[in-house]
Amino acid sequence: MSWGTDLWDQFENLDKHSQWGIDFLERYAKFVKERLEIEQTYAKQLRSLVKKYCPKRPKDDEPRFTSCLSFYSILNELNDYAGQREVVAEEMGHKVYGELMRYSQDLKAERKHHLQEGRKAQQYLDQCWKHMDNSKKKFERECKEAEKSQLIYERLDNDINATKSEVEKAKSQLYLRQHMAEESKNEYAAQLQNFNSEQWKHFNVAIPQIFKNLQDMDERRTVKLGEMYRSFAEVERRVIPIISKCLEGMVTAAKNVNERRDSGIVVESFKSGFEPPGDFPFEDFSQNIQRTGSDGTIGTPKTEGGKPDPKHAVSRTKNKLWLFGKKPKAPTLEDLSHLPPEQRRKKLQQRIDELNKELQKEMDQRDALNKMKDVYEKNPQMGDPGSLQPKISETICNMEKLRSEIHKNESWLAEVEGKHGSRSERRSSADVNHHAPHGRESPEGSYTDDHSQEHRSPPQPDPHEFDDEFDDDDPLPAIGHCKALYSFDGSNEGTLVMKENEVLYVIEEDKGDGWTRVRKQGGEEGYVPTSYVEITLEKNSKGS
Repeated sequence: MSWGTDLWDQFENLDKHSQWGIDFLERYAKFVKERLEIEQTYAKQLRSLVKKYCPKRPKDDEPRFTSCLSFYSILNELNDYAGQREVVAEEMGHKVYGELMRYSQDLKAERKHHLQEGRKAQQYLDQCWKHMDNSKKKFERECKEAEKSQLIYERLDNDINATKSEVEKAKSQLYLRQHMAEESKNEYAAQLQNFNSEQWKHFNVAIPQIFKNLQDMDERRTVKLGEMYRSFAEVERRVIPIISKCLEGMVTAAKNVNERRDSGIVVESFKSGFEPPGDFPFEDFSQNIQRTGSDGTIGTPKTEGGKPDPKHAVSRTKNKLWLFGKKPKAPTLEDLSHLPPEQRRKKLQQRIDELNKELQKEMDQRDALNKMKDVYEKNPQMGDPGSLQPKISETICNMEKLRSEIHKNESWLAEVEGKHGSRSERRSSADVNHHAPHGRESPEGSYTDDHSQEHRSPPQPDPHEFDDEFDDDDPLPAIGHCKALYSFDGSNEGTLVMKENEVLYVIEEDKGDGWTRVRKQGGEEGYVPTSYVEITLEKNSKGS
């Protein structure tokens, strides 16, 4: 079927149909645009949802429970899923909507061109018809005038009263009209022949070709719509594998939830390391009451050694009551002694690991600066080696400070690990030995059960345990000397203020708690951090 032959007289309807086709294409383009806007809004809302529920705390404070980690994995997969919805919207915008709008503009221009050609052909045919019609009307007028002239001539020729001149004049007018009618006849015949020829060309050549072009354009529009329908679906299909992976990731995250592991993490996070409290001793207040009953009267049990020590019992139980109630608040201390032993050990280990990482960075920076300095020394034109020295010195100073911090924290960690295993023994010995008051630390760094006074910097000597030593008027002899590497403010009780490069006498070595007892030249004594001083012991005391 061809529009040019079957629809030769339907120019106006084909004009309307081609316009409807373009309008329908643009309507589908509008549908695609609204669809991609829905995808964009959906993706935006999904990303906002993920952002709302993503953790905002530092990474170190994040819970390590499998249920939380799985939820965060699901959020990540959902974020990737939102990204795929954005890809769908972007592909629809470029490959479908954008292509449809460009094609629509091309169709409008092509349709306009074909319709202009059709109108031009119709106008030319109308013009040929007018010329033919005018020549026809002229021929008709001339024939009527010739017939009229012939009647006048015949009337005058038969009239005996008419003069010869009148007859001759009528005859001449008749010949003129007949000649003009003949010319009009010839012109009309020529115009009619020309019109018939142009009309045949119009309806058999020009219009079929124009309508065929419109038909091709409309068929291409239909094919384009089919391709766009397919592209619309292909855009969605291409992201299905990735979306499936996102959904599989969510399922995998759900399978990774482990209730036993979460329970273990709770234990690891909150385990204090303390032993459960022992039995409360019976305090017999009826020792001095005179019994009047018989020997068979039920008596009260006696503790070993006679009268119990109520002061000791109260002190011991008081220190442990917080395990069953609310733990008293303790200030945050540098050595983390305000924490339970198990938590303190973990925090110290974490701090040591971080300090080691920082130390490694400083060492890498020092090595890089030294290499650069060697290059400058070999090639002076590249730079001044002396300009790097301040930075190298600063890096070395930072390294020394970090090493000092590491040593200090390692001492605290060694103390925690050394005392963690023998805590029960210390507790039982503390119940028998009452020389040292509970809740205090000795210079040897012995463990304390009172966490409200657990700060062990600096160590305080027990006045009962060392009564003989401090009652002696003679000061402790110096076993060496030391040089202060850094300044120390000595703000805590029992510490000693010292300035950088100050020389002090060593009167008691570090007992493993990170403190050394020293004496100034003026006789003032106290404890300073071992890592802050450079110690030189006398020969006779090094071997002891």
